[in-house]
Amino acid sequence: QVQVVESGGGVVQAGDSLRLSCAASGSTWRAYSVGWFRQTPGKKREFVAVVTQDSSTAYADYVKGRCFISRDNAKYTVSLQLFNLEPEDTAVYYCAARLRGLYSTDESYISWGQGTQVTVSS
Repeated sequence: QVQVVESGGGVVQAGDSLRLSCAASGSTWRAYSVGWFRQTPGKKREFVAVVTQDSSTAYADYVKGRCFISRDNAKYTVSLQLFNLEPEDTAVYYCAARLRGLYSTDESYISWGQGTQVTVSS
């Protein structure tokens, strides 16, 4: 089973960009899809973007045009680039992995990282 660890969060200003990374481990990594989710206190975790095992992608409507997800199989990493950040993007961002497929529901994923905090100040 693939394990994942997030990094790259921090405090930024509104309008800034940020690149989050998800580092994966496991010999079957290439067969896994990786999704990004985010959560704020008191709210349900919500889907941000996903890249499948064959690099198909999907994005939540609220980040379309402000987000780009990609994977580098050789480096065992998935990157989530966020552009023109807004204070409403403040959240803990999680990456998660599952075997194949394009899914946007968190219950579809089996391996989760610990999360990385993104704070956007106005």
